[in-house]
Amino acid sequence: MSYSAIYYHIVIRTYRSVPTIDEANERELYGYILGMCRNLDVTLIRIGGMPDHIHLLVGVPPTLCVAEFVRRLKRSTSSWLKTKKDLFPNFDSWSNGYAAFSYSRNDLPTIKQYIMNQKTHHHSVSFIQEYREWLASNGITIDDRYFMKDDE
Repeated sequence: MSYSAIYYHIVIRTYRSVPTIDEANERELYGYILGMCRNLDVTLIRIGGMPDHIHLLVGVPPTLCVAEFVRRLKRSTSSWLKTKKDLFPNFDSWSNGYAAFSYSRNDLPTIKQYIMNQKTHHHSVSFIQEYREWLASNGITIDDRYFMKDDE
């Protein structure tokens, strides 16, 4: 018997950060993501976001690497969103990249609260500013040639 507790805070943004996730319909998307997570044996602890990006706090089984999870998540939700043009008429696709950081079980309440407060938080801090600060606080050096670029 093997034991693991692997938690990730994942952020994906829409292509070119265009605000295409209508807040009135975001729960439909979140429900779809919950079902997908269940099918992959991923525990969705918290989800939230804004019209141009979403945050997920997930527990991932050791048999699924985070890159594969995000690839499947983006591919599946992109296809689903395109079938829901009545709810998400302007959705084109997700950005090329993503952010993912691992956390311990002790960090989960803080990350969960952070995700819950996205809408309030973004009244005073832009997504780009938040993203830069978040990456820097996690020791990531940003290469501005590629940062927030989807066409290169």
